[in-house]
Amino acid sequence: MTDAPTPAAADYPVLWPVPTRWADNDHYGHVNNVTYYSYFDTAVNAYLIAESGVDIRDLPAIGVVAETSCRYLRELSFPDQLHVGLAVERLGTRSVVYSLAIFRDAPDGGLEPAATGRFVHVYVDAASRRPVPIPAEVRAAVAGLVRTGSR
Repeated sequence: MTDAPTPAAADYPVLWPVPTRWADNDHYGHVNNVTYYSYFDTAVNAYLIAESGVDIRDLPAIGVVAETSCRYLRELSFPDQLHVGLAVERLGTRSVVYSLAIFRDAPDGGLEPAATGRFVHVYVDAASRRPVPIPAEVRAAVAGLVRTGSR
Protein backbone atom coordinates (compact mmCIF):
# COMPACT_ATOMS: atom_id res chain seq x y z
CA MET A 1 0.00 0.00 0.00
CA THR A 2 1.02 3.58 -0.55
CA ASP A 3 1.12 6.36 2.00
CA ALA A 4 -1.77 8.10 0.29
CA PRO A 5 -4.06 9.99 2.67
CA THR A 6 -7.19 8.24 3.87
CA PRO A 7 -10.20 9.75 2.08
CA ALA A 8 -13.00 11.50 3.92
CA ALA A 9 -16.59 11.55 2.73
CA ALA A 10 -16.45 15.36 2.78
CA ASP A 11 -13.81 15.21 -0.01
CA TYR A 12 -16.49 14.09 -2.50
CA PRO A 13 -19.30 16.33 -3.81
CA VAL A 14 -21.62 13.32 -4.25
CA LEU A 15 -22.04 10.15 -2.19
CA TRP A 16 -23.98 7.68 -4.31
CA PRO A 17 -25.66 4.80 -2.41
CA VAL A 18 -24.79 1.29 -3.63
CA PRO A 19 -25.88 -1.67 -1.48
CA THR A 20 -23.88 -4.85 -1.30
CA ARG A 21 -25.61 -7.99 -2.53
CA TRP A 22 -25.52 -11.55 -1.19
CA ALA A 23 -23.75 -12.66 -4.37
CA ASP A 24 -20.95 -10.08 -3.89
CA ASN A 25 -19.29 -12.19 -1.20
CA ASP A 26 -16.73 -14.72 -2.38
CA HIS A 27 -15.56 -18.02 -0.91
CA TYR A 28 -13.53 -16.12 1.71
CA GLY A 29 -16.60 -14.39 3.11
CA HIS A 30 -15.90 -10.87 1.89
CA VAL A 31 -16.74 -8.83 -1.20
CA ASN A 32 -14.55 -10.01 -4.06
CA ASN A 33 -11.99 -7.49 -5.29
CA VAL A 34 -13.46 -7.19 -8.81
CA THR A 35 -16.82 -6.20 -7.35
CA TYR A 36 -15.37 -2.89 -6.13
CA TYR A 37 -15.00 -1.93 -9.81
CA SER A 38 -18.65 -2.78 -10.34
CA TYR A 39 -19.58 -0.41 -7.50
CA PHE A 40 -17.54 2.37 -9.16
CA ASP A 41 -19.14 1.72 -12.57
CA THR A 42 -22.65 1.55 -11.11
CA ALA A 43 -22.26 4.79 -9.16
CA VAL A 44 -20.76 6.79 -12.05
CA ASN A 45 -23.34 5.71 -14.61
CA ALA A 46 -26.34 5.91 -12.25
CA TYR A 47 -25.26 9.43 -11.27
CA LEU A 48 -24.87 10.46 -14.94
CA ILE A 49 -28.36 9.19 -15.78
CA ALA A 50 -29.97 10.82 -12.74
CA GLU A 51 -28.13 14.14 -13.01
CA SER A 52 -28.35 14.54 -16.80
CA GLY A 53 -32.00 13.52 -17.02
CA VAL A 54 -31.28 11.36 -20.09
CA ASP A 55 -30.49 7.72 -20.62
CA ILE A 56 -26.82 8.02 -21.46
CA ARG A 57 -27.02 4.79 -23.47
CA ASP A 58 -29.14 6.67 -26.02
CA LEU A 59 -26.64 9.48 -26.65
CA PRO A 60 -24.70 9.49 -29.93
CA ALA A 61 -21.44 9.43 -27.92
CA ILE A 62 -20.66 6.91 -25.19
CA GLY A 63 -18.09 6.89 -22.42
CA VAL A 64 -15.79 3.90 -22.67
CA VAL A 65 -13.52 3.02 -19.79
CA ALA A 66 -9.89 3.62 -20.75
CA GLU A 67 -8.36 3.19 -17.29
CA THR A 68 -9.33 2.08 -13.80
CA SER A 69 -7.54 1.53 -10.53
CA CYS A 70 -8.47 0.59 -7.00
CA ARG A 71 -6.65 0.83 -3.68
CA TYR A 72 -8.22 -1.42 -1.05
CA LEU A 73 -8.36 -0.08 2.50
CA ARG A 74 -10.62 -2.58 4.31
CA GLU A 75 -12.84 -5.56 3.68
CA LEU A 76 -16.47 -5.24 2.80
CA SER A 77 -19.09 -7.93 3.27
CA PHE A 78 -22.80 -8.38 2.69
CA PRO A 79 -24.97 -6.71 4.10
CA ASP A 80 -22.75 -3.58 4.28
CA GLN A 81 -24.43 -0.41 3.08
CA LEU A 82 -22.11 1.56 0.81
CA HIS A 83 -21.72 5.06 -0.55
CA VAL A 84 -19.46 5.75 -3.52
CA GLY A 85 -17.85 9.17 -3.38
CA LEU A 86 -17.73 10.88 -6.77
CA ALA A 87 -15.40 13.73 -7.75
CA VAL A 88 -13.76 14.78 -11.00
CA GLU A 89 -9.97 15.19 -11.16
CA ARG A 90 -9.99 16.40 -14.75
CA LEU A 91 -12.71 17.40 -17.16
CA GLY A 92 -11.21 17.45 -20.63
CA THR A 93 -12.66 17.90 -24.09
CA ARG A 94 -13.07 14.17 -24.76
CA SER A 95 -12.48 12.53 -21.40
CA VAL A 96 -13.42 12.64 -17.72
CA VAL A 97 -11.11 11.45 -14.96
CA TYR A 98 -13.07 10.48 -11.85
CA SER A 99 -11.69 10.26 -8.34
CA LEU A 100 -13.75 7.72 -6.42
CA ALA A 101 -13.98 6.26 -2.94
CA ILE A 102 -16.12 3.58 -1.35
CA PHE A 103 -17.39 4.18 2.17
CA ARG A 104 -19.43 1.84 4.33
CA ASP A 105 -21.84 2.73 7.10
CA ALA A 106 -19.99 2.55 10.44
CA PRO A 107 -21.57 1.39 13.70
CA ASP A 108 -21.20 4.92 15.13
CA GLY A 109 -23.30 6.37 12.30
CA GLY A 110 -20.35 7.74 10.34
CA LEU A 111 -18.76 6.48 7.15
CA GLU A 112 -15.61 4.32 7.02
CA PRO A 113 -13.42 4.43 3.90
CA ALA A 114 -13.02 1.01 2.28
CA ALA A 115 -11.34 1.82 -1.06
CA THR A 116 -10.23 4.59 -3.36
CA GLY A 117 -10.27 4.47 -7.13
CA ARG A 118 -9.71 6.21 -10.41
CA PHE A 119 -11.92 5.82 -13.46
CA VAL A 120 -11.31 7.38 -16.89
CA HIS A 121 -14.13 7.72 -19.41
CA VAL A 122 -13.12 8.57 -22.98
CA TYR A 123 -16.03 9.60 -25.18
CA VAL A 124 -16.39 7.99 -28.58
CA ASP A 125 -19.00 8.00 -31.31
CA ALA A 126 -21.40 5.14 -30.57
CA ALA A 127 -21.21 3.82 -34.14
CA SER A 128 -17.65 4.51 -35.32
CA ARG A 129 -15.91 4.32 -31.89
CA ARG A 130 -13.81 7.36 -32.86
CA PRO A 131 -13.10 9.94 -30.12
CA VAL A 132 -15.57 12.83 -29.94
CA PRO A 133 -16.29 15.68 -27.53
CA ILE A 134 -18.10 14.88 -24.28
CA PRO A 135 -21.87 15.23 -24.83
CA ALA A 136 -23.31 18.48 -23.42
CA GLU A 137 -25.63 16.54 -21.09
CA VAL A 138 -22.70 14.65 -19.56
CA ARG A 139 -20.49 17.72 -19.31
CA ALA A 140 -23.25 19.59 -17.45
CA ALA A 141 -23.79 16.62 -15.11
CA VAL A 142 -20.13 16.30 -14.11
CA ALA A 143 -19.22 19.99 -13.99
CA GLY A 144 -20.34 20.22 -10.37
CA LEU A 145 -18.04 17.33 -9.42
CA VAL A 146 -14.82 19.07 -10.49
CA ARG A 147 -12.53 19.51 -7.50
CA THR A 148 -11.13 22.96 -6.80
CA GLY A 149 -7.83 23.33 -8.64
CA SER A 150 -8.90 20.81 -11.31
CA ARG A 151 -10.03 21.69 -14.79
